[in-house]
Amino acid sequence: MNLSSPVLAKGKLDNVLPLLLLKQLRPKQWTKNLLVFAALLFSFKDISLNMSMKSLAGFILFCLVSGCVYIINDFVDREADKNHPEKKFRPMASGALNPYIALIFGVFLLAISLIIGFYLNALFSILLSIYFIINVAYSLKLKNVVILDVMIIAAGFVLRAIGGGLVIEVHFTPWFLICTLLLALFLALSKRRHELILLQDSKGSHRKVLEHYSPELINQLNSIVTTATIISYSLFTFTSGRTIQLMWTIPYVLYGIFRYLYLIYMQDKGGSPEKVLIQDKPLQITIVLYALTVAIILYYFE
Repeated sequence: MNLSSPVLAKGKLDNVLPLLLLKQLRPKQWTKNLLVFAALLFSFKDISLNMSMKSLAGFILFCLVSGCVYIINDFVDREADKNHPEKKFRPMASGALNPYIALIFGVFLLAISLIIGFYLNALFSILLSIYFIINVAYSLKLKNVVILDVMIIAAGFVLRAIGGGLVIEVHFTPWFLICTLLLALFLALSKRRHELILLQDSKGSHRKVLEHYSPELINQLNSIVTTATIISYSLFTFTSGRTIQLMWTIPYVLYGIFRYLYLIYMQDKGGSPEKVLIQDKPLQITIVLYALTVAIILYYFE
């Protein structure tokens, strides 16, 4: 069915529009916002129903605000996305969704999200605003600046981690935030590598910044980042002021990184971290075991 056809009945369009708007928010990518729950996990011993509900609310708000960013990103890139083998199926790029209807919806959703965020915690609402502004700047300009583009993506993950702490009023150690930054850089660089391989000779026609990257450069950067991530996380377990027993979670981090590297280099995955997380059972099991181990250690040894 061609949703952009002028002969499409208005009643049918009204029925389809909510689904198109939901798809435009990219719910499959909401797994990135699970990082909001990290603060709750590391506060396991003091967890309460109120904290859990606030964390859930923070997660939902990050999903909605990130959805607003995706709307702007797809609005700006809708012509370029038409040349991408995968992104051409997105609602705006495919012509199924009117770009201006999506933009109006995004403005309304952003306003509601920031108001609710302010009700939960004023600083959390400010952080949501900063997250939105940085990501809009990325969509409009910074995505074309080599190196800075992946650093902006990584900054978004750090803001999620900080936001999860703000909404339940707990604090992270600098080491954990550094680990989050490095791990996010690893994912962002892996995504760039996947795009390079996928687009090959036409890389510049879709994303200009890809002209400044090469697989060799990204492989070198990934080597630096993965090494720094493992060292930083190990230092975090010993120097965070929590129980030293957290060192038993280091093998999970090692395996998770090694598994992702295997998927990148041996199976040419990594273009969509959220898709890899949903589809790869070994990674899913590792994350679940990591969370359970952290919860048990903090409950019995702190």
